[in-house]
Amino acid sequence: MSDHCSLAPEVVTSIHQLYGMQSHLIDTGQSDSWAKTFTIDGEFHSPSYPEPVVGFAELTAFADRFFSGASAAGEVHRHVLTNLAIESHEPGVVTVRGYLQIVATAIGGESRLVRMTTITDRVVRVNEGWRIDRRVVSRDDTVAQHSITAHAPRSSTHS
Repeated sequence: MSDHCSLAPEVVTSIHQLYGMQSHLIDTGQSDSWAKTFTIDGEFHSPSYPEPVVGFAELTAFADRFFSGASAAGEVHRHVLTNLAIESHEPGVVTVRGYLQIVATAIGGESRLVRMTTITDRVVRVNEGWRIDRRVVSRDDTVAQHSITAHAPRSSTHS
């Protein structure tokens, strides 16, 4: 385990801001902006969906479907991300782990927990700031944990 205390306060603040904005963006239907929180060739792996989502266009379409699905169901969905743990591995690269809850509220009705997950992200520093290069989601309600890791080597560049 790396020394999390060695991270500059500015890095920790920037990472927290990235995650806060990302949740607000997808929950309010700002799909293009949500996709920009990833690198241009960013990856999203989740057992909740049939295939990984890779690249800006696919990430944008994924976020569009998420927001549209909630709206069509007469619900507001919220991403509630807690317990962020940030570890530095090399300059400009961190791993972020956190607990992510998806909460759905029926318009005029009750709220319910849709799923509880753990995310493990590889986050890289690019010209515009910090961006998620690879997200791996593990669901708490599945026996077998997702086998892809955020540390897996990438074959493409970060932009």
